[in-house]
Amino acid sequence: MSGEPKTRPTRASVPEFLARQPEARRADCEVVSAMMQAATGEPPVMWGDAIVGFGRYLDCTGRNRFEWPMIAFSPRKQDLVLYLMPGFDGMAGLLATLGRHKTGRSCLYLKRLADVDAGVLREVIEGSVRAMAPRRILG
Repeated sequence: MSGEPKTRPTRASVPEFLARQPEARRADCEVVSAMMQAATGEPPVMWGDAIVGFGRYLDCTGRNRFEWPMIAFSPRKQDLVLYLMPGFDGMAGLLATLGRHKTGRSCLYLKRLADVDAGVLREVIEGSVRAMAPRRILG
């Protein structure tokens, strides 16, 4: 077993992927996509068949090195999942004012954007991108 991740960038169309989402979820995805693109200055890229990522960084944890999006999201059945690579250290204050959400190690789970404060969500996204900037791969 190699240490290579199964999820890699593809040439699949992000607009086509988003168009296949249910209407309410698609609208939320478009807002999150715009926030992430503004924060990174990078266009969206499909990673695997269900993750929309922005920018790239080199993950050197463990024995292997591989590229992963700096920030990403995926419209899952139960939640809109935002992948915030540095995790949530130092974000307790922001998360306390975000609104209804759950967190995992590097995942922010939202049922819908109407449940959270969009300005606070933008700050969380921008903070995540700033934290990843030293590991960013340019080009």
